[in-house]
Amino acid sequence: MKTKLYRSVKDRKLGGVLGGLADYLNMDSSLLRIIFIVAFIGGVGSIGWIYLIWIFIVPNEGE
Repeated sequence: MKTKLYRSVKDRKLGGVLGGLADYLNMDSSLLRIIFIVAFIGGVGSIGWIYLIWIFIVPNEGE
């Protein structure tokens, strides 16, 4: 498990947030993306805002 949360540079689809979070939590990034999509469609609308905020707050890997 990593000690800091970074946006992934290698495993990114949009902003790299979920790839970095999956690396931080030591889990598969595809599974985390599926959980994110289900939560977003399931009515947890704030999760989209959280993702957008994390794009600007969480630094890129290597910075």
